[in-house]
Amino acid sequence: MKAAVLNAFGAPLAVQTLPDPVLGTGEVIVDVIAAGVAGYAAGVFSGARNYALELPVAPGPGGIGRVRATGPDATRLRAGDWVFCDATIRARDDAVNPDVMLLGWTYVSAAALPLHRFYHHGSFAEQMLVPTENVTPIGGIEAADAGRWCALATLLVPYGGLRAGDLRAGETLVVNGATGGFGSAGVAVALAMGAAKVVATGRNERALDDLVRRFGPRVRPAPMTGAEEDDRRRIGQVADGPVDCVLDLLPREASASQVRAAALAVRPGGRVILMGGVGRSGGADLALPYPWLMRNDITVRGKYMYPRDAPAEMVRLVRAGLIDLTQFDLTEFGLDDVNDAVAHAAATAGPLRLTVLRPDRDRLGG
Repeated sequence: MKAAVLNAFGAPLAVQTLPDPVLGTGEVIVDVIAAGVAGYAAGVFSGARNYALELPVAPGPGGIGRVRATGPDATRLRAGDWVFCDATIRARDDAVNPDVMLLGWTYVSAAALPLHRFYHHGSFAEQMLVPTENVTPIGGIEAADAGRWCALATLLVPYGGLRAGDLRAGETLVVNGATGGFGSAGVAVALAMGAAKVVATGRNERALDDLVRRFGPRVRPAPMTGAEEDDRRRIGQVADGPVDCVLDLLPREASASQVRAAALAVRPGGRVILMGGVGRSGGADLALPYPWLMRNDITVRGKYMYPRDAPAEMVRLVRAGLIDLTQFDLTEFGLDDVNDAVAHAAATAGPLRLTVLRPDRDRLGG
């Protein structure tokens, strides 16, 4: 099969031929039709993000494809089915605390290295091997629409946080970092789940206004200045009532004070869900006040990714019309243009943007 391979950190991806994946028990081989390219992919491939990744590897965390072959333990999947391939692979020998890797992206701990070596290559290839449980049927689609369905991978991250935070219909949610890729997806998901108000924070006022244009008056923009007390007051003013839940999706470049500004705006009995990257590049700790947490009965929860049943639930939200994939601005590239795709993703990273590789095509313009 043809694949885009990272042979060394800091080197361009090389399009070359790899052996086709070999089917065993408990796996599915998928013909990759569309694979999303993250805005921070260049940082992964350069080594700047220090992701644990054994080289050489065809990267790419999941995507959209069609089933080529299934193992003997698959009872419903059929060759030709359109599927979403979830990159979050969990070891099967510990149901309570499984070791985790992201297919074609990173292994989270040293214990997950065997998973990474077995499910080694990701979706920047014509085919990939995926655990059976990581393959979710999406129903019939047109091949031309496959790129838009790559938005599932972005939507699922905030969905995992909102499920962990038990967001309920009619509640007021703060999405902290709403002008980023995951944050803007979080706005879309929260509205689909019935949030009455979504306070969208960010420094880019133009991007915040665009979220209101796309999703309507239930989105309340709250431009941030970086002054913690002022930003907290702004969130309260924009919410115009109690804040039930905060979903933090700020990137690693943000500061702990930006997280705290939103977290401390939550009502007594409220929930704060942490899914961002703050602290991964050093800096001050979050330092939430112990008396405030205790006296106000605040729940603070960290959440990594999403549960196994989430992809099927997200497909249902899309099929019900509660999430509109056409809200995402899409640009597609052929596999031969993979390095152009990585550069484009970095240059255009932002709210509701999709850069997608199409291994089913030799070359795509623009």
